Amino acid sequence: MEQEKKQKLIILTGPTAVGKTDLSIGLAKALNGAIISADSMQVYKKMDIGTAKITKEEMNGIDHYLIDILEPDEEFNVVKFKEYAREAIETIHRENKIPIVVGGTGFYIQALLYDTKFANMDTDYEYRQFLEKEAKEKGNMYLHQQLEQVDYEASLQIHPNNVKRVIRALEYYKTTNLKISEHNEEQRQNESPYDFHYFVLNMNRDALYHRINQRIDLMVKQGLVEEVTTLKKAGYERNSVAMQGIGYKELYSYLDNEISLEEAILQIKQNTRHFAKRQLTWFRREKEVVWVNKDEFQGEEQLLEFLLKEINGEQNQ
Repeated sequence: MEQEKKQKLIILTGPTAVGKTDLSIGLAKALNGAIISADSMQVYKKMDIGTAKITKEEMNGIDHYLIDILEPDEEFNVVKFKEYAREAIETIHRENKIPIVVGGTGFYIQALLYDTKFANMDTDYEYRQFLEKEAKEKGNMYLHQQLEQVDYEASLQIHPNNVKRVIRALEYYKTTNLKISEHNEEQRQNESPYDFHYFVLNMNRDALYHRINQRIDLMVKQGLVEEVTTLKKAGYERNSVAMQGIGYKELYSYLDNEISLEEAILQIKQNTRHFAKRQLTWFRREKEVVWVNKDEFQGEEQLLEFLLKEINGEQNQ
């Protein structure tokens, strides 16, 4: 009986460029669903090409939430995502539709799915500013090594370039004398408040990396350099949260004459491949997921049929 009271939720995730967008539209049409973006960059307006943002035409009449809702100088984080996503879920259910969370930011998905409670702590602004200064003067890797010494598990989970999360983990340790990794692990044991199906789309790694390289070449042809140039001219600073996104930070380096355009594009490809690898590592740690290998299916139609059978399986038995 308890399970029947839970709201239905479908999650479709996987590494960047694996093909989530097209499949999500087919899924939403088949299920009378609406899509909630779990992408930390597609929330930003004016950042369309570099985020591979879905177009109105590609939406094909399906309602989408958490896309184009913030200006590039506004901060977006997991707490805000969880708040906005829960509001969207309520709205979608009121319309008698099924919410489908689509995107590759695993930390956001986990927080929503298991109703993660983020630790309350007093903000130590003085210490935070000290750490920010340390990162600028001594580099991101130096700060990451400080985290490694006090919370090794957290250092494995947080990329050295994600300075905000590194600082938060160090600040949490200093303020509470506890490890943020232990708090997060404790939260991962929560029971989900949703009746969910969680799919991770994957494919052969070489094929995925080839798709990534092709996608970035297409982005450049579509005007990625011009998009970043426009943002820079509009006054968006390179150290802002939005400009830390892959594709944007590398092109800021090019526009500031630090590297050539060719080098910037190579870095974007390399950083995107590394990002895809980290995404897969994250999803392998998740519980109660169904891995879906695209290589085992002959086209989108067969893939969609499989997902629908998984979702409606209990009704067909």
